[in-house]
Amino acid sequence: MSESGFRISHNGKIAHLILDRPEKHNAFDDVLISNLTTALENLNADSLVRIVVLAAEGLSFSAGGDLAWMRRAATYNDLENLADARSLAKLIATLDRMAKPTIAAIQGPAYGGGCGLIAACDIAIAVESAVFALTEVRLGLIPAVISPYVTRAIGQRQARRLFLTAEKFSADEAYRIGFIHKIVTAENLEEEVDKIIDLLLLGGPQALVAAKQLVSDIGVALDQNLIDATAQKISEIRKTPEGREGVGAFLEKRKPTWTLE
Repeated sequence: MSESGFRISHNGKIAHLILDRPEKHNAFDDVLISNLTTALENLNADSLVRIVVLAAEGLSFSAGGDLAWMRRAATYNDLENLADARSLAKLIATLDRMAKPTIAAIQGPAYGGGCGLIAACDIAIAVESAVFALTEVRLGLIPAVISPYVTRAIGQRQARRLFLTAEKFSADEAYRIGFIHKIVTAENLEEEVDKIIDLLLLGGPQALVAAKQLVSDIGVALDQNLIDATAQKISEIRKTPEGREGVGAFLEKRKPTWTLE
């Protein structure tokens, strides 16, 4: 594991940003969120970098929120809670707004915020054994800050189902609903990413930036007001009795009270 929780590998015009907390299933906390945001900003400003690949070390792509972080967040006051939510919102927005093409190379399960990272990338390739889930409601919470990106990827109809049931869904299902673009074997993941990179390098660098902006311009506006609103929503629900009970039950490895009624 790297001290920062991730590492960056440069290969000419290609930068690989690799989540590197395998023993934590690449779950993120406030420190990792801040560091990842800065790293993405730096990569976006680096004129030598043309493509960014987001990958992960270990069995999981990302399990979402780190348990120790969740425990700390449970003690935050209102201002700390909102600032914490805005930090995660900024990370996902920063990834989404990258001028360079981004590829998510998904080698294992992705839950919660991990799905947000995938949805914010331009292209998503997953191994056939990968599974996904948006489990927030089972903690008495909602997938607020990632919701614009996930909903944009899969549509409102599928988002209603998956946000509400919190069910796990396979790589096949993720492909069917448009969450990922391709399924490969674990042995072929790197090769497939390289194929996509080769295709992207055939495009003009400025044209790729303009093409990304074109898609944003003609799609549903995802502006700062919406990003701020989602951060506000999660900060509010975290402090409700149900939110506190759900997170507390999860951390204590017990069923929340509403499942016992």
